[in-house]
Amino acid sequence: MMKLTIVGCSGSLSGPDSPASSYLVQAPYQDRTFSLLLDCGPGAMGALYRYLDPREIDAIALSHLHADHCLDLCGYYVAACYSPSAPWPRRPVYGPANAASRIAQAYEVPRGDSSASEHGPPIDEHFDWRIWQPSQRIGPFTVRTVQVDHPVEAYAIRVEEDKPGGAAMVYSGDTGPSEALVQIANRVDLLLVESAFLDHPDNPDGMHLSGAQAAAIGQAAGVAAIVITHIPPWYEPDRVLAEATPHFDGPVSLAKPGAVWDIVGR
Repeated sequence: MMKLTIVGCSGSLSGPDSPASSYLVQAPYQDRTFSLLLDCGPGAMGALYRYLDPREIDAIALSHLHADHCLDLCGYYVAACYSPSAPWPRRPVYGPANAASRIAQAYEVPRGDSSASEHGPPIDEHFDWRIWQPSQRIGPFTVRTVQVDHPVEAYAIRVEEDKPGGAAMVYSGDTGPSEALVQIANRVDLLLVESAFLDHPDNPDGMHLSGAQAAAIGQAAGVAAIVITHIPPWYEPDRVLAEATPHFDGPVSLAKPGAVWDIVGR
């Protein structure tokens, strides 16, 4: 069984009730629990302390490098270097090829002999950066990715327990309508899918999904359940949910901070 915990689900920026995008996926592994963090948007690091000691995160996966999905890696680095439990182990971060330079730019502190310099390894050396491959083994999971439709290099991420009959989920990341997302989500137990738009004919292409489009993707992929996420603070989540529900035959839920799904294979 795989456990999904919503750390943050606000779309495009942190909201009044939630950090920006961040999701904790856990499963048994080698007589312990393996913890994979999907995205680490603003506010995620502080919220993570509600669910586990962030030092226990085993790996981090970045769907793409927009600020609302990755910038709290800077906060992780500060805790890893300066909290009472520091130094933290060097953890793998999976993402686009330029992830290390993007995060280094965001943190950007001068190094050298001055009193203002950081101590220890710089942020781009603290993490073990891994470029996304079509498939990789991460702890107890087989993790597959496909590029989806967004203004920057962005990936949908499929996480499957690496055992017969194991649970499977897909996180859409940010995307417009995408046949690649339909294919990678084929018959998963849960689709965690962004819905940053209300349904409107003037929505820009290649950016985000409406609730109706997100549900239609789940229906086409034959998934067992849908969780709607990444709703910006300026939209009412219940309105997005109402637009989504008629387009999917199974259960449709809203992501909320602290909500947990126990995902069981079919």
